[in-house]
Amino acid sequence: MGKLFGTDGVRGVAGKDLTCELSLKIGRGTAAVLTKLDGHRPKILIGKDTRVSGDMLESTLAAGLCSVGADVVLLGVIPTPGVAYLVRKYQADAGIMISASHNPMEFNGIKIFKGDGYKLPDEVENQIEEHVFNNCAGIRLAEGADIGRIHSCTTAVADYVDYLREHIDADLTGLKVLFDCANGASANVAKQLFPSLGCECGFMGMEQDGVSVNDGCGSTHLEALESAVKAGGYDCGIAFDGDADRCLGCDENGAEMDGDKIIALVGADMKERGRLDGNTAVVTVMSNLGFMKYMESIGIQTARTAVGDRYVLEEMRASGYAIGGEQSGHVIFLHHATTGDGELTAGKLLKVLVRKKAQNGAKMSDLNAVYTKYPQVLINLVADKDQKQAYKEDEYIAGYIESEQQNLMGMGRVLVRVSGTEPKIRVMVEGQDQQAIQASADRIAEIIKQRILNK
Repeated sequence: MGKLFGTDGVRGVAGKDLTCELSLKIGRGTAAVLTKLDGHRPKILIGKDTRVSGDMLESTLAAGLCSVGADVVLLGVIPTPGVAYLVRKYQADAGIMISASHNPMEFNGIKIFKGDGYKLPDEVENQIEEHVFNNCAGIRLAEGADIGRIHSCTTAVADYVDYLREHIDADLTGLKVLFDCANGASANVAKQLFPSLGCECGFMGMEQDGVSVNDGCGSTHLEALESAVKAGGYDCGIAFDGDADRCLGCDENGAEMDGDKIIALVGADMKERGRLDGNTAVVTVMSNLGFMKYMESIGIQTARTAVGDRYVLEEMRASGYAIGGEQSGHVIFLHHATTGDGELTAGKLLKVLVRKKAQNGAKMSDLNAVYTKYPQVLINLVADKDQKQAYKEDEYIAGYIESEQQNLMGMGRVLVRVSGTEPKIRVMVEGQDQQAIQASADRIAEIIKQRILNK
């Protein structure tokens, strides 16, 4: 029957893969699985980012939910972590976010949160998939007065901004920061939040025209932000992705700061203040070796998971750790949130900068120099579902990758994985010798092309 849910919800090209018909079924399946239709009328929130297909999918999702007797509350354009927070504040049975995160405009996605603000576990996603693949047969449809109703919420952004302001708990007076909102869901929140914290702010990526989200801007395209920060004399730059669940940055010189750097800096600060539960940060297998060695040098342990913020969160919850995240900018603060939150992350990072600036006049470039990254080569190979599966089953490729790992002789590592959110196979090689890792990555990519992609 295939698989709908990847590592971060259902994704696809809107209107082609993610159709109105499919979203209607997902709505029905979600209402059937997540709510107990035992006398109370379930309430489900829907938020969306700025992409043009959001309205279409919002309408069909809402129709599917209402047809099973659920009431729907439309939050409008709001970041993904805003939905995760508001589902608890508004005491809803579930929250749904319509977004394809960092992906281009033509893609969209559906991710679902339970009433406690956490993403669905695999077994619940599987139950929803069963309903969808079974054409929702067996789901009792509501009639008459039992049909759900749709309401619009006008306080969602304001309530979310209040929550962020409380949990960041910082006075950022004296900082001059440029924010790139990726023409996405963070714009309405950022322009209210950060000035209220005392920060002198500049903003870019503020268009909400439905087609410009992530287009040459935001956390996947830092070049414009880096140039503007240097030209404008800013202390640093902050970039969000389309749904603002991730955050990257740059220092005053325009040098990039990825998720590893942010976790290292904020994690060290938490350790100093006795807030680093378990003295451990949770990261994925993609985290840089330079990061790992730095954390070891300051006495912080690291736990590593598969790629995907859901796996980071699972480890954090199971072991009681307070901070975790991904190199790509998903950072989770379990004291405050149930999912990665770009604007919360930005606030925490800027709070560290203010503290260090007051202590010794430190600039963001001083913080950014906390460790040197090992060189990494990343090659993204376009692959459809069948090609991804063929790669997983090819024993020759698996053996070849292992031989390339051995060739690095302990001076680096190889990681090849199938993306859970994009039609890609990712080849990553990391090590001290730039020429050697580039050659290794090229050889692996060529073998995959020959055996899988060019057939």
